[in-house]
Amino acid sequence: MELKPLKMLENRVWRIYLGGKLLDEFRGNDGLDGYFPEDWLASVVTATNPPRDGAPEREGQSRVEADGVECCLKDLIDGDPEGFLGAEHVGKFGVNFGVLTKFLDSAERLPIQVHPDKEAARGLFGSDYGKTEAWYILGGREIDGEQPHIFLGFKEDVTKECLRELFDKQDIPGMAALMHKVYVKPGDVFMIEGGTPHAIGPGCFLLEIQEPTDYTISLEKYDMRGKKMPDFMCHMGIGFDNMFDCFHYIKHTEAELLAKFKLVPHERSEADGCKVTSLIDYGRTPCFALNRIDVPHCMTRERTGTPSAYAIIEGGGKIGGTDVKRGDCLFIPAMSADFEIEGKMSLIECLPPR
Repeated sequence: MELKPLKMLENRVWRIYLGGKLLDEFRGNDGLDGYFPEDWLASVVTATNPPRDGAPEREGQSRVEADGVECCLKDLIDGDPEGFLGAEHVGKFGVNFGVLTKFLDSAERLPIQVHPDKEAARGLFGSDYGKTEAWYILGGREIDGEQPHIFLGFKEDVTKECLRELFDKQDIPGMAALMHKVYVKPGDVFMIEGGTPHAIGPGCFLLEIQEPTDYTISLEKYDMRGKKMPDFMCHMGIGFDNMFDCFHYIKHTEAELLAKFKLVPHERSEADGCKVTSLIDYGRTPCFALNRIDVPHCMTRERTGTPSAYAIIEGGGKIGGTDVKRGDCLFIPAMSADFEIEGKMSLIECLPPR
């Protein structure tokens, strides 16, 4: 079949924290916070969640309607790897898109956590992918009188033994006090390398791009309402002793932290009057790249031989003949034919590892 951009169906994913109101409103719906605060975009990743009634099979994997039939994006890719991913990508990374993108809206602070880098992922999880990630702040809201913020990196000298002691006591304020608190605004870009302790604070609405895993080491055994979570949700099956090997015990001053993890976007002009802003490039990480494309009226997108995903963040129109609006996401197969982007819109282009 002729390959063309595929529009994803909404793909809300259950998480242990409340949020989602701004995501609903972003898509033009009445906003309501709940336990589905994320939408996973062009995802071939299955969410790691505790068992619950009504949980869908393969939760987290994106679905698409192709030729009138609803199916998983992963199944389409598995059926034509070179068409959807490109021969070069398949030769290097196998039959895996290699990246996961999300819309995320937090009404409360997420657990203090860390994700493994590639070395820890190989040693502890037997995975080629860790979970380096990045955040592009889209908006936010004031929660309990405080502006949107994140917690990122150790500001104190921390040892594995010290962190384990605080964890065993479940001294959450003590663990939070070890980290920098950074206020965020729309347009900010932060890189969170595997091994870096962090937590998204309340009131953040963002687009996240990451390596394609759901490995999250949590330092909190209880959710925000005091409900005990399964131990697996802390250590992801590697055990309490091993989970502390996922942290990088590096102290940063605030200036060092921002210089290392807060990125400066770079703008360039393209044909047809389009403006392309490089938010994250491969010089910063080989794991993924992220561009913002502002289309004033139309743009021709030629075949690149590389897969990608588009997330519409402003405006709307048509992409490859398909109607799109703010909040929509499309998967762009590597070997799709040239297509037109029509209408005034801003989109985020999400690219897999190079």
